[in-house]
This record gives sequence, structure tokens and C-alpha cells, in this order.
Amino acid sequence: MSSAVSTRDMTVSFHEFKALNSVSVDVAEGESFGIVGESGSGKSTLLRAIAGLVPFQQGRLTVNGRDYSNRARDKDFYRTVQMVFQDPYGSLHPRQTVDRLLLEPLAIHGYTDVETRINRALDEVGLGSGFRFRYSHQLSGGQRQRIAIARALILEPKILLLDEPTSALDASIQAEILNLLEQARRDRNLTFIMVSHDLGVISHMCGRLAVMRQGEVVETVPVEALKRREFSAEYTRQLLVASEGFRRVG
Repeated sequence: MSSAVSTRDMTVSFHEFKALNSVSVDVAEGESFGIVGESGSGKSTLLRAIAGLVPFQQGRLTVNGRDYSNRARDKDFYRTVQMVFQDPYGSLHPRQTVDRLLLEPLAIHGYTDVETRINRALDEVGLGSGFRFRYSHQLSGGQRQRIAIARALILEPKILLLDEPTSALDASIQAEILNLLEQARRDRNLTFIMVSHDLGVISHMCGRLAVMRQGEVVETVPVEALKRREFSAEYTRQLLVASEGFRRVG
């Protein structure tokens, strides 16, 4: 199976601090790949470096075979790769209606079938056209995250970068959003790269995961092997013991 996203020896430094130290990951097309680690481990920085939100000083990045190591992200990149952020409150403009929020990426990329795409995107995230002319402050946290997902899906990307997409939500809403994302992945044959501190979420959503610590990948392990306690790093064991969420999925 061909690689959707590949990083080779990716290094990100902020002044003297190395947020990523020679990180290499390979994510296959159609795979759901998790990245776990404590706060400050570099997992969100890796996602942002792939998305082009953080520059990397060394290493290589390829997306669907195209090298983005020294290339600015272009429209083709953003039609292929979209990101859903942790905070649905911060990622949506408070003075724009849902309609305007969904229209903006379509206008940037020159799509003309806007009515069809907006209605389809809202239906896909379980909201419907009745939400089109509401403002984000009129929505619950779960509804806002559904709009953020609709905004990411509306360009029909192939790869979704998910940065703790449910950690700001109540537990009951978390499950709904995770099920929605999983359904979208199956329907569209999407590739997921999902960051979470919760091994329970990752083990539910992903087939393989990278364990990060202090800006480095400690090991990459299939989720099924993790469930059987088949891993090599002591740090992975500590994360497993510390993760209350992991016990939820057995």
C-alpha cells in the first residue's frame, strides 16, 4: 500500500528548544494512525509541521508522493490535507454564520456547487440545513466541533489531521464525534493522523500508533499488540498504566 504521509528525520526547533528531534513516521493510504504522549512530547508539533503551521528546519515531508520539504503549502495540498483542531471554540470565527464558515474554503478553492456541498457537509455531520445561518456562539461545543469537521470535509480531502478532536468535549459527546469521524473515514476512505493523550481514544480509532516522548518517537506499535501488552519501551508501559481511558476499551 502506498504511503499517504511520510516524515524523515523531521526536526523543529524554537530558539534553543528542540520540539521535534529527527522524527520519522510513515502513514499508509487509508490508515488511521495515532500519536500519543504526555504534554510537551511533540505530538501536536508534529501534526502542525505536517500541516504547514510550524516550519521544520531539517528532514523531509512527503504527502501522496509529493515532496513538501522546501515547498510552501499550495491549494493542491489543502484540497488533500485538512486539519481539525482541539478547541471548537477557537477554530470558528465568532462573527461568521455557519454558512459563511463553510462557504469560505469553497470560495478560496473556486468551487461553484456551493449549495450542494454545504447541505451535504451539514447532513454528513448530523446537523442539517437548519444550522446554516446560526453563529458559532449559538452552538454547543459538540455542534461547533461538528461544524469544524464539516468545514474540513467540504473540500473532499484525502487526509485528515486530528489534534485532540474530542478532549474539550463532555464524555457523552466525545463518543458521538468519534463515531462520526470513523463513519466519515469509512465512507470516504480517508487517511487519519490523530493526536491524543488518551490511549483509549487512540486504541478505539487507530490501527497503529507512535509513542512520543521529549520530541522523539520512542516506538511505533500496532494497537492490537498494545492491547496484548506486546511492546518494547518502558515509557509505553508507563503511559498504558497511567491512561485511565485505555481501561474503557479493555
